[in-house]
Amino acid sequence: MKFVDIARISVKAGHGGVGCVSFRREKFVPKGGPDGGDGGRGGSVIVRANRHLTTLLDFHYRNRYAARRGEHGLGARKTGRSAEDIVLDVPVGTILRDAISGKQLVDLVEHGQQVVVAQGGRGGRGNAAFATATNQAPRHYEMGDDGEEAELELELKLLADVGLVGLPNAGKSTLISVITSARPKIADYPFTTLIPNLGIVKAGEGASFVVADIPGLIKGAHLGKGLGIQFLRHIERTRVLVFLLDATNPDPLSDYDVLLTELKSFDASLARKPRIVALTKMDAVPEDRRKELSALHLPRVRPHMISAVTGDGIKKLVADIAGKVLGRGRKSGARSRLRTPA
Repeated sequence: MKFVDIARISVKAGHGGVGCVSFRREKFVPKGGPDGGDGGRGGSVIVRANRHLTTLLDFHYRNRYAARRGEHGLGARKTGRSAEDIVLDVPVGTILRDAISGKQLVDLVEHGQQVVVAQGGRGGRGNAAFATATNQAPRHYEMGDDGEEAELELELKLLADVGLVGLPNAGKSTLISVITSARPKIADYPFTTLIPNLGIVKAGEGASFVVADIPGLIKGAHLGKGLGIQFLRHIERTRVLVFLLDATNPDPLSDYDVLLTELKSFDASLARKPRIVALTKMDAVPEDRRKELSALHLPRVRPHMISAVTGDGIKKLVADIAGKVLGRGRKSGARSRLRTPA
């Protein structure tokens, strides 16, 4: 399935139905009073978060949505039928903005959360509503109100607790395939990952956290080079970043600096998130090189030395990640995002 995380749509709610002009006409009641009913309400347009969706692809192919108008009022004080609302399902994590002003309208972060983005018009009143003691046979009625219209921008930011970042072919997809049930495409060449991947990691009895793997970053990504910059929005919500450095590369420290620079250039707050660093592919590193890497010094962090192929260091890395995710939630007093698997 094609992954789409930005879309622009036009929505239009239905007009309200027109009020009716009618007078009661029955045998033995030659001059019955007004009995024109009100018009029905126009349908509204509602956007709803759905955890079963993962892309905005549907809105790539169809970008105009219009609800029906309400039915007109009828005699015998019958109100016209209101039109059904249109409900547009989007993935959890979708942000809605006014496409004209850029103002954020809502951030849909819970399954079932919904918002009315275009309100249906109120039905007009029939002539029965205008009857008074001095005007017992009114011929007045109201047109229904117009339905609202809006131009919306939808932006999907995946909800994950942990974000994996690294240069192309650093082993992100291999790691997520080992610690979760996700099965991303894996190959020994750059840019194997073309879309973000999500996986759930079990972190002990009854707890788990969500990991996001995005396409690899390269130097100059913030200037449009490579693919990863297109998907950095998907780790903006994460609590912890895990930097994966290829231990077979000559200078992992230089790779680390590249990653930090690109994150800061995209959004400085990303570089301030709690981080963990792991040297990957240690199974392919000679013994003398391992000793050299074990003495590698990085500010604020001590690198894990792991191999997704042999499993070395994986349990310790997962435990460290789980500790930071859970510990951060407790310290701040916010609700922990560790969850019980469904």
